[in-house]
Amino acid sequence: MGKPTGFMEFGRELPKKKDPSVRIQDNKEFVLNEEFGDKINQQASRCMDCGVPFCHNGCPIGNIIPEFNDAVYRDSWEEAWNILSSTNNFPEFTGRVCPAPCETACVLGINQDPITICNIEKTIVERAYKEGYAKPKKPRSRSGKKVAIIGSGPAGLSAAEQLNSAGHDVTVFERDEKVGGLLRFGIPDFKLSTAVIDRKVELMAEAGVNFVTNAHIGVDVNAEQIRQDFDAVLLTGGSTVPRDLPIPGRELNGVYFAMQFLAQNNRRANGWDLKTDEIHAGGKDVVVIGGGDTGSDCVGTSNRHGATSVTQVEIMPTPPEDRPANQPWPHYPMILRTSTSHEEGCDRHWNILTKEFIGDENGNLKALRIADLVWKTPKPGERPVFEEVIGSERDIPCEMAFLAMGFLHPEPHGVLAQLDIKLDDRGNVATENFMTNQKGVFAAGDMRTGQSLVVRCINEGRECARAVDSFLMGETNLEAKADSLMLSA
Repeated sequence: MGKPTGFMEFGRELPKKKDPSVRIQDNKEFVLNEEFGDKINQQASRCMDCGVPFCHNGCPIGNIIPEFNDAVYRDSWEEAWNILSSTNNFPEFTGRVCPAPCETACVLGINQDPITICNIEKTIVERAYKEGYAKPKKPRSRSGKKVAIIGSGPAGLSAAEQLNSAGHDVTVFERDEKVGGLLRFGIPDFKLSTAVIDRKVELMAEAGVNFVTNAHIGVDVNAEQIRQDFDAVLLTGGSTVPRDLPIPGRELNGVYFAMQFLAQNNRRANGWDLKTDEIHAGGKDVVVIGGGDTGSDCVGTSNRHGATSVTQVEIMPTPPEDRPANQPWPHYPMILRTSTSHEEGCDRHWNILTKEFIGDENGNLKALRIADLVWKTPKPGERPVFEEVIGSERDIPCEMAFLAMGFLHPEPHGVLAQLDIKLDDRGNVATENFMTNQKGVFAAGDMRTGQSLVVRCINEGRECARAVDSFLMGETNLEAKADSLMLSA
């Protein structure tokens, strides 16, 4: 523990951000981390090196947080990088987009503001790239085994790096023209720059991972052929079927799924082929339906387009501002959160029922019919229900609507159909120890669990890599999750 009194001397502090009026002029990252200076050491010194570090349990990949905090406090940056990268393949991603369940589990957070774990993590990895600590994870020898990974999102990439480091010949297949999946085409550049993705992919390629783009397995490439050509196949295609809103007017021009909008904007921002008709919110009244992170990303992107107005509606009640009694520390609390995109301008509403999309004579969206609702306390064992508030129905201006209501399951056709993969009751891939009903075919990430966090997908990829390695070699020496190691010690 670097400074026993650090948590008493310093309060929680984060780097400044560019002013909203400035940052919405482009799609670049806007957190001024490089101006934070020595304050990062102060923030790391607040870590109490707890006897029972609940942050480990809060972190889905079991990052060894007190140890890298201590190294940062001591200015031992290479040591901090070695500790962090031993459990996290992509701290450059999680340090930017993770909602930080580790911080809500921080022991200091019981009665103070928690440690700025995510920002410390991001600073470590940027220092590692700057000073050359971040290097390709090359294997000592090759096993002669070949592994195909279908999908290059966070689960696929983490599994690829782990399996390559174990000595297997890994090929990652991606249906788009660039590697990254959700990371590249689902998260706006202003949160996670594509340059950050590219530099990591380049390190992985240098380490020996083979990337094949524009290869839609199950559509352009026969999945059975892939299975025959490789010793093991790992499915990490994500949960890509969005939840729809089948109400009157759904067919109108101007109603889109959120990912149609977000993926195209990343293409636009980087000068890539848009692939579809242009979706641009400039000069329009925009309504985002859905109150989660994807909805927030639509808000930030609409503001960058120069939308006339941006409104976000959510069917659920307004979350509490403070941790509710039924979600005590160290659980991740469902509280009201204001994102950087909301700071840039957004009219937010809860308890809203979306009833109809209203169009003009040309079939273009012009308004949204909504109503207020109230939620009823359910009986034990029953689901909550709501009732519409009589007389609250009204129309609001809406020329472009984005459906950001989550995802249902992976696409059942294509690779899953060709390989005859068994699905569970929710439409996700059914597995036992990550293996599907087809011997040698594995699944990980959102395709297996349903929609989740980037950090959980990274863990899925790491744990699945252990299962694949065991299948191929009879045992595995790949790292287990840190808290699993502690439990077995």
